[in-house]
Amino acid sequence: MDLLKVLQEDLPLVERPFKEVALKLGTSEEKVIEEIKKLKSEKVIRQISPIYDTKRAGYDSSLVAFKVENEKIEEVAKFINTYPGVSHNYEREGDFNLWFTIAVPPDSKYGLDEIVRKIAERMNVEDYAILRTKRTFKIRVNLSFESLYEREEKLQKVQESEPVELSEIEKQVIRETQEDIPLVEKPFELIAQKLGISQEEVLKVLKNLKEKKVMKRFSAILYHRNAGFKANGMSVWKVEKDIEEVGNFFASFKAVSHCYERTTNGKWNFNLFAMIHGRKKDEVIEFCEFLSKETGIKDYEVLFSKREFKKKRVKLFSKEFYEWEENL
Repeated sequence: MDLLKVLQEDLPLVERPFKEVALKLGTSEEKVIEEIKKLKSEKVIRQISPIYDTKRAGYDSSLVAFKVENEKIEEVAKFINTYPGVSHNYEREGDFNLWFTIAVPPDSKYGLDEIVRKIAERMNVEDYAILRTKRTFKIRVNLSFESLYEREEKLQKVQESEPVELSEIEKQVIRETQEDIPLVEKPFELIAQKLGISQEEVLKVLKNLKEKKVMKRFSAILYHRNAGFKANGMSVWKVEKDIEEVGNFFASFKAVSHCYERTTNGKWNFNLFAMIHGRKKDEVIEFCEFLSKETGIKDYEVLFSKREFKKKRVKLFSKEFYEWEENL
């Protein structure tokens, strides 16, 4: 659908963003807003908002894998989800069967490693591994392709995030805009009213945040399964040489939304992660066989998601982080 394709692109930071979308599609602003509302009610679109870089905003973050007894997995996932910095939490195939991403504020009393240790200890998990990002080859969800073998027209090099200083007004604007924006002609006007500043000031701050690369983009996030992509496989690879070449090759395919080099340890030896979105398991497995043949890498696994326990943007600069730590 053309609308979904446009909404997954970087939307303009202007007074009437849906009018700009309508102009691209040759339709009316009113029809665009109505269609978005329909797609949201059908749970195809999850939200439309600026997407922020937690590391750039000063947060420490990582992917974490837990090994949990199957009968305890719901209980453990439920407790993990209480931490405000957990954005994604999935049950996946494999021995390490519970995977979540966590972000911890710079002034945390404990820090990321200790919070993960305390959660693991409290829930008595069998084992766990903290798998930090060493290098990012791609982070871009854009589910507008027909075949898993379609390549990107141009692959943008991803700069690793370094924290930047943020003013109080920048933090306030981030707090108010990281949720779903209002589906009205002038969404930023309503946000400005909440903050007690002008719409022009909100847009100016947002543009500055984008220039600072604290904002990655302003776009729609989809429910992958309801958009037709029901087989989401996290492929993990043991790459012993030329990891930059392999990472860039994987990232060049539209079906790959995230591609990272991650740390390894005695519990986990796969160092390259590529998230692949397909409509059926078989096509994802076949695609990974193709990648294996092309690169000569035989040591890999595809960990399909079985259940989604949480998928929600982290509320940056929220008091909830500190309240959670006090109650730990």
